[in-house]
Amino acid sequence: MNGKLNYRSLQEFIQAIDEAGELKRISAEVDPRLEVTEIADRVMKQPAGGAALLFENVKGSDIPLGINLFGSSKRMAMALGVEALDDIGDRLSEMLKLEVPDSLMGKLAMLPMLKEMASFPPRSVRSGACQEVVLQGDDIDLSALPVMTCWPDDGGPYITLPLVITKDPENGIRNVGMYRMQVIDRNTTAMHWQRHKVGARHFELARQKGERMEVAVALGGDPATMFSATAPLPPVIDEFIFTGFLRRRPMELVKGVTVDLEVPAEAEIVLEGYVDPTEDLILEGPFGDHTGFYSLADYYPAFHVTAVTMRRNPVYPSTIVGKPPMEDYYLGHATERIFLPLTRLIMPEIVDYHMPAEGIFHNLVFVSIDKSYPGHAYKVMNGLWGAGQMMLAKVIVIVDKDVNVQDSHEAWWVALNNIDPERDVRFTPGPVDVLDHASSAFTFGTKMGIDGTKKWPEEGFDREWPEKIVMSEEVREKVDGMWGALGL
Repeated sequence: MNGKLNYRSLQEFIQAIDEAGELKRISAEVDPRLEVTEIADRVMKQPAGGAALLFENVKGSDIPLGINLFGSSKRMAMALGVEALDDIGDRLSEMLKLEVPDSLMGKLAMLPMLKEMASFPPRSVRSGACQEVVLQGDDIDLSALPVMTCWPDDGGPYITLPLVITKDPENGIRNVGMYRMQVIDRNTTAMHWQRHKVGARHFELARQKGERMEVAVALGGDPATMFSATAPLPPVIDEFIFTGFLRRRPMELVKGVTVDLEVPAEAEIVLEGYVDPTEDLILEGPFGDHTGFYSLADYYPAFHVTAVTMRRNPVYPSTIVGKPPMEDYYLGHATERIFLPLTRLIMPEIVDYHMPAEGIFHNLVFVSIDKSYPGHAYKVMNGLWGAGQMMLAKVIVIVDKDVNVQDSHEAWWVALNNIDPERDVRFTPGPVDVLDHASSAFTFGTKMGIDGTKKWPEEGFDREWPEKIVMSEEVREKVDGMWGALGL
């Protein structure tokens, strides 16, 4: 186990990465408008993601700003209390070996992960550190927070690492998502609920009922909670229960001051308030997005803040997105490794998959499979396009099981050698990411599947397929033994 498993708060995690030599403290005054971004971007582009940064003297605010806290494989593993992110996936794999029925519906009904997660429900407490300071009415002023204006053409300052808590207006199931929030004035933000997100569905249900919807926004918390808000969980799984599963210990929640919602007791800062679906939408954006391009301005709901609660000495967590690689790559990579066993549950022929940084998650997915029949690659790519957020994958490249898809160079080398473009490339229409500026229509376009596997006679290939060039193991071992004496 890598360090401490159960960080109770973000500040405990910051202390741990500081002691591990993973944190740089910045004492010079730095402006949250553009300057923090330029510094953080240079650091994030360093090998292995660079150091975490704590800006202790942010212009215009008394609150320190933490950024790139999760921006390396080491810190991401520390955040989740493991030596390697695959350890969590291995834990899921062991559970999935239990008595799982053969039928798809049986698998979903008896998924052992759900059984174990159900043993870690969040625990309600009467008070929490997040409510040591309570501000209401005229005391609310979001400009007191070190909210960053990240890029020159952004529409304004943005809260970029929020845990947005809502409840389904019909069944009361909680959702915790991470949606950017542009600060409009002292007590109002825009709420960027994209149409494919659960928060947007909750808002639409509230609109149909003509009712206000309460919202709470937690900034900070223990790192497992912050990660859970980014995880592509099924709507029936509470992110706070998933946090307990990751930590092997229930998290603590406290009821909001002005909303009937529970929030992480150990959060740094909490914004309470509501959205009103009877109001006109407000203009949000542009925003320098994770695609490396600006997403255009559009209309989204207004979030009205009724209370700000916080620790006596909070840290404001933030991040930036833009041309990769950035901090979000490491959060996304954690999701990739943790959820691989669940993908295998439905498609056991999948050996591994990888979403390289250049593909910004939804633009490129490499998948290795244990091919066992003609057309197997197309079965897998179509299955993935029907699986949750994978429906947004623009390009899926399928290769054989012996290809290391974690190495993009190897995956492309094999795939490009193995394809005849007319025969092995397929196009299909479907939903695309809201941020895809190249699609033929907003949120609708074309996806491409590439079959980079070895071709079989049944697939119309009657030539001899060549073998890869590989040195003999005997010679490799002999050269290994003399390597030190070669002076190389």
